[in-house]
Amino acid sequence: MILYPAIDLKGGACVRLLRGDMASATLYAADPAAPARAFAAAGCRWLHLVDLDGAFAGAPANREAVAAILAAVAIPCQLGGGIRDLATIEGWLAAGIARVILGTAAVEDPDLVRKAARAFPGAVAVGIDARTGLVATRGWARATAIAATDLARRFEDAGVAALIHTDIDRDGAMVGPNVAATAALARAVAIPVIASGGVAGLADLLALRDTGLIAGAIAGRALYDGALDLARALAALGA
Repeated sequence: MILYPAIDLKGGACVRLLRGDMASATLYAADPAAPARAFAAAGCRWLHLVDLDGAFAGAPANREAVAAILAAVAIPCQLGGGIRDLATIEGWLAAGIARVILGTAAVEDPDLVRKAARAFPGAVAVGIDARTGLVATRGWARATAIAATDLARRFEDAGVAALIHTDIDRDGAMVGPNVAATAALARAVAIPVIASGGVAGLADLLALRDTGLIAGAIAGRALYDGALDLARALAALGA
């Protein structure tokens, strides 16, 4: 199982939110390239980047910060937030992003997901962000009546590289991931599933790994606050 350290970008800085609330941002690094370098130096194989401002604006808003991260590390980075048209997808991939994450677009423009996945094999993932099992879009500000598993199944034959499943109510809260819901999603589709939201320590990562179903896990606040020892986590996961 691959561990994806998260670098969430707001106003060009690395922050963490609580349950997606932009007003609850905690600043961790004014220079987001600094944690990126540290994660890469520790042996991480991927980074997970989120353009928080972009997610609300519907268009990229932290280009300079992303560029600084890409210049600082050689490991692949996946990016989500405000990516809602083919030109933006092409732009990020040309800039060096290894995989874009489409969340709102997966609900509002599923044909874009299919077209992009065909055009850029292995470089398109779908973000499934859910509260109590129902998908939320537009920076998690808009609720839908779509079940997370139903949305995942819509892309079973689309050729997407991964699904990133975020339990919004656990995100940044350090209360443990929703192992059961993420495992159920992984059982429902053949697409690799990455868990996000709630990781508070090594035991949580091991619980996700031990399902035998989950391909990766995203960790943010637990790493920045020191609750999750990165070296121990990478050693335990072989990731």
